Amino acid sequence: MRTWVAALTLVLATGCTGTVDRTAPEPTRTSSDQPQDPRQKTGPSTATVAAPDIVPISDDVKPKLPTTVTDAQGTEVTVTSADRILAFDQYGTLGATVFGLGLGGRMVGRDTSTGFPAAAKLPLITTNGHQLDAEAIRALRPSVVLTDTTLGPWDVVLQLRNSGIPVVVTDSRRAVNNVGTLIQQVADALGVPGEGEKLAHRTTSEIEKAKIGAHRLADGSELRVVFLYVRGQYGLYQLFGQGTGADDLITAAGAVDAASEAGLSGAASISPEALSKAAPDVILVTSKGLQSVGGVEGVTAIPGVAQTPAGQQRRIVDMADHQVLSFGPLTAAVIDGLARALYT
Repeated sequence: MRTWVAALTLVLATGCTGTVDRTAPEPTRTSSDQPQDPRQKTGPSTATVAAPDIVPISDDVKPKLPTTVTDAQGTEVTVTSADRILAFDQYGTLGATVFGLGLGGRMVGRDTSTGFPAAAKLPLITTNGHQLDAEAIRALRPSVVLTDTTLGPWDVVLQLRNSGIPVVVTDSRRAVNNVGTLIQQVADALGVPGEGEKLAHRTTSEIEKAKIGAHRLADGSELRVVFLYVRGQYGLYQLFGQGTGADDLITAAGAVDAASEAGLSGAASISPEALSKAAPDVILVTSKGLQSVGGVEGVTAIPGVAQTPAGQQRRIVDMADHQVLSFGPLTAAVIDGLARALYT
């Protein structure tokens, strides 16, 4: 998996946005909003979240610092100030988590994938997709940096650490089952472990509720879905399989990850043979990816797509780049939004 992560460093955009109304009833199938068989649906649709922003676990958070943590690379890091936080990764997960912990007001910059409204006015520290801009980062004078291994050049991160800025490297894996762990890593590094426990509990509870609702909507339909990562301007066309996070999201939404079932691990170039073996009913793409190839017609023109059930039915579902694979504190909203696009 590390190989495909590195290959996508310059281009993939994701962060989690949206929220789930925890007082609302779980979604159920009705004759008015759900066809009998989702496999009979035709035409494209866009998956959206219920709300575009993040609800912090508390509005009155006071970090207890200094604190010393051992990060995901085994490095012991002491954080003495959380006054100027810089959190960045390929998916936008870390920035979203900082806001979820109630420390969004201390964020001084953002990556391209941190795209929810509350963070939109923060200065960008990435260029050309996901290239770290060393000069822009230094100008923000961060007191602590949170990142993983998905952005580069890595020399920029090392320069920050060598300049004396505490740099905490978190887990790079993105999946439904480690959202709570990642939240706690961020919280511990910022001196708010209690808020981390609360946010992790809230988030995992919402995820379980969203999964139940999605499976009710799916109603045993076993819809076959593949995730295609496309960037027409870069000539990048990839099929995501087991271990990419796409498999976890599709399964959580009550569908079958057809790429994993067909034996694909990691990401691979799209081929007619792979698509034929996967035989998807639905193709999931990012919204910017869809735009980059000229819309639905561009996706169906990718070799092999037109011959799949999804291509024949034009069943292309897109979702915002900063949401679909973000796996942040509002993962439940993404699962819910995707399920509604698939089944209703």
